[in-house]
Amino acid sequence: MTTLIRRLRRGGAALILALLGTLLVPAGTAHAAAFEILVFSKTAGFRHDAIPAGIDTLRTLGQQNDFTVTATEDGGAFTAGNLANYEAVVFLNTTGDVLNSSQQTALQSYVDSGGGYLGVHAAADTEYDWPYYGQLVGAWFQSHPAIQRAVIRNEDRTHPATTHLGATWTRTDEWYNYRANPRPNVHVLQTLDESTYSGGSMGADHPITWCHSQGQGRSFYTGLGHTIESYADPAFRSLLLGGVRYAAGQVAANCSVPAGTVQVEAESYTAGSGVQTAAHAPASGGQTLGYIDNGDWAGYSSVSTAGAKTFTAKVSSAGAGGTIEIRSGSAAGTLLGSVSVPVTGGWETFTTVTTTLTGSASGPLFLRFTGGGGALFDIDTFSLGAGPVSAALADDVHLFYYPWYGSPAVSGGWRHWQQGGRTPPDDVGADFYPALGPYDSGDYQSTVPQHMEWVARSGAGVIVYSWWGRDSYEDRLVQGMLDAAHEQGIEVAWHLEPYAGRTAASTVADIEYINRTYGSHPAFHRSSEHGGRSAFYVFQSLDITDWAALDQVTDTSIVLAQTTDTSKIAHFSGMYTYDGIAGATAPGWKQAGDYARAQGLIWAPSVAPGYIDDRAVPGNSTPTVQRANGAAYDRQWTNALDPAIGGSPSWVSVTSFNEWHEGSSIEPADSAPPGGRGYLTYDGAYGLNGQAAETAYLDRTAYWVSRFRAVARG
Repeated sequence: MTTLIRRLRRGGAALILALLGTLLVPAGTAHAAAFEILVFSKTAGFRHDAIPAGIDTLRTLGQQNDFTVTATEDGGAFTAGNLANYEAVVFLNTTGDVLNSSQQTALQSYVDSGGGYLGVHAAADTEYDWPYYGQLVGAWFQSHPAIQRAVIRNEDRTHPATTHLGATWTRTDEWYNYRANPRPNVHVLQTLDESTYSGGSMGADHPITWCHSQGQGRSFYTGLGHTIESYADPAFRSLLLGGVRYAAGQVAANCSVPAGTVQVEAESYTAGSGVQTAAHAPASGGQTLGYIDNGDWAGYSSVSTAGAKTFTAKVSSAGAGGTIEIRSGSAAGTLLGSVSVPVTGGWETFTTVTTTLTGSASGPLFLRFTGGGGALFDIDTFSLGAGPVSAALADDVHLFYYPWYGSPAVSGGWRHWQQGGRTPPDDVGADFYPALGPYDSGDYQSTVPQHMEWVARSGAGVIVYSWWGRDSYEDRLVQGMLDAAHEQGIEVAWHLEPYAGRTAASTVADIEYINRTYGSHPAFHRSSEHGGRSAFYVFQSLDITDWAALDQVTDTSIVLAQTTDTSKIAHFSGMYTYDGIAGATAPGWKQAGDYARAQGLIWAPSVAPGYIDDRAVPGNSTPTVQRANGAAYDRQWTNALDPAIGGSPSWVSVTSFNEWHEGSSIEPADSAPPGGRGYLTYDGAYGLNGQAAETAYLDRTAYWVSRFRAVARG
């Protein structure tokens, strides 16, 4: 499809000028702060002179990125009522015992119920007598050498906190050694190369920044941030910003623990009935979970059962033996599996038992114990084998996705990048230059997996795949795309394009073909809220006047017309707009949404970050919509989610993930594109610049996904 085909019927010049005026509003002026964080810097030991710089930095980041900061050193702020005002709590270089027991309880309940925690540097030198905090922060401080330069290895560069960094990062700071390696229980983002400095004591695997789920909440920790100079470093500031956004639940991120590595001391339970800690010298840490009788149980609020596939425990029994039930959510919650514990002949004679979990749930872990009368058994340690656990994606936010592109390395020649008479690779038909360069949509080793990681980062759960007919270039790429999408938990819906000779009858045949050919793939999208039907968007549906043939497929498939004219949607299941300009004024959206709701139809208005196609279609007169540092995108989302303007959408569709020729992409654009050709960048978007800005629109999409969810929940 050429870009000209995408031209929708815009309004007159006066409307366009008025529209552009509404978009050119400085970012941050259109709405109130998106979220709030509490920064806690109380010290009961060593006090870092970098604390004021850290608070100032977080406040500046908040002003630039739409969140507010409340700073305190009063432990009295830790009450259930007060913490409910914040999306995340930051422990900024805290030291020692800083919370009393009621304040500890409030923080634990806050995080386990869905709140966020971010620890900076000496946050690991805090609350040594509170076992839950050790799980929350991930590891406790042991020692440190003198401040010096060292090399950091950026182990995971997909997290919002590290995506701006290269493979290594050399910087000066105070480098902590920890009492234990946190890797078995966290998702490691950065490690230290101990060969590049003196005084490291953890060996070849020395994590320094990590994240993990904590109950229903999120935890992020970095050992960086001792020096005042750290807080003036743009790269460190971007790391902090990404950590804040993740902890506050504003961006999706993979913080899953590698399968089979979640080892837990059984005596570290956070709730229980009948059980106690028992001392046994051969046990890990010299203690076990003991005094277990029939019907007793233990709960572990920081251990999620999401994705758990196996359970393994180190046990002993000089009693009756019995059974461990693995449950989710409560002692009477979903039963995931059970395993028998044999009599081992002594309380200090251990054996290992294991089982496969056949149930599925995502709540915190509970172990319930059954068996004959009297003492049953002890448990030393246990572990869950889990697959990757990522943030839940929204199946009601759909990104239009384009598999149009080709390169000589994969496809034997350039495809689509040369639009507008351009000569790739440096000269492409787009006003932004992709961070991946002029890629190939059939590159399943690099490009497509990276795309799916980025889609997941946006929080959207569905891509709407541009499809040009049976045996087309795009049709031949479907299988590989479905496979890559499935790896990230993404599902695929369909954008039926206006190929030559398309009719209502051929569209019905296309829907039947797609359902038949790809419908058994696990990534094939079926809307659980609409009877498990597949989903099809029909572009330029107004080109055909009689759609009666659709009645053959709408019992099993959702078919959307591209219009807000409710007089022209007979036989369709609903409407979408696609237009990347109209969303700023939302013409006809409320009427369309109200009609759809009254008739039991789907309403899926489209929002876009901007529109520009000067390099793709030289001399074209289609209006340019500047991104206005993100204000244009925010305006369209705001309109979509305002019931008085947007008509209460069933879904929100985003134009687009990667339609480069129209400049509507949220896919990362290169912050340093080939020079001399006039490429634009995302610099300035939401106060970010350079590499940090490349993913600004992915992360902003995740923010709006969370807002849409909140609206949908009422």
